[in-house]
Amino acid sequence: MDDRFEVGWLFGFYGPLLTERQRKLISLYCEEDYSLSEIAAQEGISRQGVHDAIRRGARQLEAYENQLGLVARYQRLTEGLREGLRVLEAAPGEQAQQARDILATLLSQEEE
Repeated sequence: MDDRFEVGWLFGFYGPLLTERQRKLISLYCEEDYSLSEIAAQEGISRQGVHDAIRRGARQLEAYENQLGLVARYQRLTEGLREGLRVLEAAPGEQAQQARDILATLLSQEEE
């Protein structure tokens, strides 16, 4: 099974592009931290059926990321903001403080 954390990240960006059924199963697996057996019991399907559906959904999410690259772009953007803040921490002056405030605001908005 693909890394639950990675699938969760992709799901956060591309989840609305999946079918309702895939969204439900991946949400239970990644966001609610249900086991495959717990999902199978709740949904009335086999554990293997849950595994296959989540795996197919995860592959779709990966395909979207390969085509669109939104998660990678987000990670580059937030890391750039963090690096800019680190550099500005050593800079004195009012303008440096204003720049720190701007970057901190942008970073907090992106991380919400």
